[in-house]
Amino acid sequence: MSTTELGPVFFLAVVVILLVCRLVGRALRALGQPPVVGEMVAGVVLGPSVLGLLAPGVETALFPQELRPALYVAGQIGLVVFMFQTGYEFRSAPVRTVAKPAAMISAAGIFVPLAMGVGLTYAVHDRVDVFPAGVSVAVSALFVGVTLAITAFPMMARIITERGLTGTRFGSLSLASGAVDDALAWVLLAGVLSMAGSGTGPLVLALGGTAVLVAVLALLARSGNRMAGLADRRHPDELLLITVIALFLAAWYTDRIGLYAVFGAFSLGVVFPRSEAVDRAIAALGPISRIVFLPLFFTYSGLNTDFALLAAPGLLLFTAGCVVLAVLGKLGACWLAARLAGEEGAVALRVGTLMNARGLMQLIAINIGLAAGIVTPSMFAVLVVVALVTTVMATPMLTLWDRIDARRTAGAPAERVGAVP
Repeated sequence: MSTTELGPVFFLAVVVILLVCRLVGRALRALGQPPVVGEMVAGVVLGPSVLGLLAPGVETALFPQELRPALYVAGQIGLVVFMFQTGYEFRSAPVRTVAKPAAMISAAGIFVPLAMGVGLTYAVHDRVDVFPAGVSVAVSALFVGVTLAITAFPMMARIITERGLTGTRFGSLSLASGAVDDALAWVLLAGVLSMAGSGTGPLVLALGGTAVLVAVLALLARSGNRMAGLADRRHPDELLLITVIALFLAAWYTDRIGLYAVFGAFSLGVVFPRSEAVDRAIAALGPISRIVFLPLFFTYSGLNTDFALLAAPGLLLFTAGCVVLAVLGKLGACWLAARLAGEEGAVALRVGTLMNARGLMQLIAINIGLAAGIVTPSMFAVLVVVALVTTVMATPMLTLWDRIDARRTAGAPAERVGAVP
């Protein structure tokens, strides 16, 4: 397929992707699911698991192999903007107000599912054909553990905002715990990717490059007020251009040192200067990225997901084990940590439920693993199931806890549970 032939194919594919994402999102909204869940499901529907199974000729015509690199690059634009905004919002997470319990919850939410994922991988490594040849057991085990430990902080924030839970105790506690949890998970993932490199060269490059990145970010953070003052004096279009250039440079740099573009985008967002002008510039990046480019990432993920690969009984059992351990290790561990920190049972349950959702963040991680060659298509499908199940669980479970508490309080408003005094 020539370059001129690829253009019309790309435009048609984007139209189909956006329409299907919107239709599936509206259908699932009736079930109380946030838009990101609809986009995740739409990606799977357009891939080999559904469209490829029902109409393989249509899937091939819409998404030929030559198109996939273009979808990948376009999806990466949506991802780096999304992660940049996530980092920018991360800094405003209310960590200080609930620091002690949030530290306990985030530690439990990282290390318990990490340990469970590592243990499960070592237990089945020689029994289930889901791990890539040439990749050490340690790397595979740590990667599975890290992906089970991830929390979808941005999606959690969206759920809390949409349900009007910002002023509740468990809302503030979940945001703080999820923000710290996500940051730790990305650091651990970077370490796993460094371990997967061949020889010491990639590791040295990653460590040296990270040191330079940290130095530059620290310098940017220290000069934040001065940079914010300069930003306020720039024309909005010029400021937007500067923001995009800085973002893409950070994404390029971290990709070149082996940490992948999302790490640079997230870390830049954390230290980026804050002002009203910068807020407006970053807000201007959001709509086109979220509505157009980010759904392309979901479709690219869906094209790499074939649930038919899970037909073998051993793989089905491994998938079920991953889902169970993901829920126990995240929801169960965070609930217990919250209780040990002195939180009420109702608050602890809701914190565990919100922390259990993995959503887009896990999809990003497993796509990185697939690109790095440490994830097979079968393992990719397994972890997509984990992401879907744990994400879809969140909203219905929150509604269930609300109903149970409403009955216990003889019809008292459920929103009072865990309210900040």
